[in-house]
Amino acid sequence: MDTQLLDLMKHRRTIYNLGRNVQIPQAELYQYIKAVIRHTPSAFNSQPVRAVVLFNDNHEKLWDIVETALEEKVAPDAFLRTKAKISSFRDAFASILFYTDMDVVQAYADNPHLATYQYQEYNWAEEAQGNAQFAVWTGLEENGLGVNIQHYDPLINSAVAAQFDIPVSWQLRAEMNFGSIEKPAAEKEFMDDDQRFKVFD
Repeated sequence: MDTQLLDLMKHRRTIYNLGRNVQIPQAELYQYIKAVIRHTPSAFNSQPVRAVVLFNDNHEKLWDIVETALEEKVAPDAFLRTKAKISSFRDAFASILFYTDMDVVQAYADNPHLATYQYQEYNWAEEAQGNAQFAVWTGLEENGLGVNIQHYDPLINSAVAAQFDIPVSWQLRAEMNFGSIEKPAAEKEFMDDDQRFKVFD
């Protein structure tokens, strides 16, 4: 069997130590990210995933927003550790905001021809998110970049929406950082196969 995809999946890891030593032009990265998401599958080809790619000062503004939001929520004696964590995300080359367009989800849920599945469209939109995030993550790793995903929504939603002019119907689902790999990930552990898989032949 061809194992090219599997090999890429094995290489894909969460990288927390990211830098800005990236040689790929920003415009090329943006076009690549768009193409990967465009070709990511979604139920009924509903295409509910939206993405906002932030470079340079805009990337830093995102993590300034996160830091400000958390400073209001985290106890002062614990905030220094939180601030250091946010600074590590700010040190990355760029970030991607992944959104779900809830107008699309609702339209499919309300479609009388899909009445049997109307409550599933919300679950399928999440599947589309997972597909898109995994595909982009793996693709960036294939190109020598490190990636991590964060979830500060809904704490930052309104401030981010105001800063980047996000449509009301877009619901923030994840914040992905990427950049040069400054320190590789540790070894990954796996649970026993018999706790995860069954086969009937």
